[in-house]
Amino acid sequence: MIKPILRAAAIAVLMAVPAVSKPMAPINLANRPADAMAQDAGRKPVEVLAASGIKSGDTVVDVMPGAGYYSELIGRGVGPKGKVIAIEPPRFLDAPKAIEAWDALIKRQPNVTLVKSLPGDAVFPAGLNAAFFHLTYHDLYWESEKFKFPRTDPATIVARLFKAMKKGGTVIVIDHAGVAGMDPRVQADKTHRIDPAQVRADFEKAGFKFAGESAVLRTSGDNPATLVFAPEVRGKTDRFYYRFTKP
Repeated sequence: MIKPILRAAAIAVLMAVPAVSKPMAPINLANRPADAMAQDAGRKPVEVLAASGIKSGDTVVDVMPGAGYYSELIGRGVGPKGKVIAIEPPRFLDAPKAIEAWDALIKRQPNVTLVKSLPGDAVFPAGLNAAFFHLTYHDLYWESEKFKFPRTDPATIVARLFKAMKKGGTVIVIDHAGVAGMDPRVQADKTHRIDPAQVRADFEKAGFKFAGESAVLRTSGDNPATLVFAPEVRGKTDRFYYRFTKP
């Protein structure tokens, strides 16, 4: 369990994001797969979740969570009265090891549910408290025949999310900072990044209110035109952290 002094320090670092009156439960980072725990130093989950506005008992949708890194941690944070709906494209679950890993995760954290769906086909249940996009919002502008990921309309997805969200609900978007003003579809295809201003415009157009940002994952020296999978920057990109709320 996170020591009080560590949690206090994490919250102090993220004063840029408004505090909430009922925080989620302290996050236990132990008892997870070694490859997930190895990413903790770079992803800073304690700080990220302390600033998220997600609360104990919340229902949270985690959009394209990959191996479920944040799905599991959010599940621990919202506690037994909360739940996490992880939406992952079927193509990314083809490998038996991927399913085995998710089965093990759900066994460890039974309030997490895996839904196999493309984001464009996903049905967001009414009454959501929060949504989480960790390094995946740019993928709504991406398309790939190879990976069976068809063209998606981000505006439609964000609008559906707004409709499903409770008043006061929260959306967290963390993504690789891209070149300002660049066409989002071109940028997603070339580098898997996105202009932060594009994200803000998308959510505000749907009716969400920009509620703050954090510099906890920002870093200097990262070229926004570099592919995020390039060895020299992988896991070390400049990442922005935006929070939106439904008025």
